[in-house]
Amino acid sequence: MSPILAAAILVGIVGLIHSVLGERLVFRQLREHSDKLASVGLRERHVRILWATWHVVTIFGFAFGVQLVKIELGGATMPSLIAELKYVIAHAMLAASVLVLVMTKAKHLGWIGLLGVAILIYTS
Repeated sequence: MSPILAAAILVGIVGLIHSVLGERLVFRQLREHSDKLASVGLRERHVRILWATWHVVTIFGFAFGVQLVKIELGGATMPSLIAELKYVIAHAMLAASVLVLVMTKAKHLGWIGLLGVAILIYTS
């Protein structure tokens, strides 16, 4: 197995572990101790954007992993590599936009910026 393909697999594993452990070790605790969060000034909307951002990192990691696989298996020329990279980034931005929109119940406007990036890439 090539180092690039191994890196792609590893980034997928790290992303999966990151999201699963984040849910179990961080966000479950935050939900169970919401009374303590209020005492330090954190509201539900703050926790929701932290939650969304945590998983956005995983989405971007998966996108990089997909691109690494395509680079390794495709033997692509530079123009096709650039087109593929744009495609992967646009999809990752779109997925991140939807995630922030849903997880924050549209209260954090970061989803608009992420969607804007995806649209601009799609239309380029």
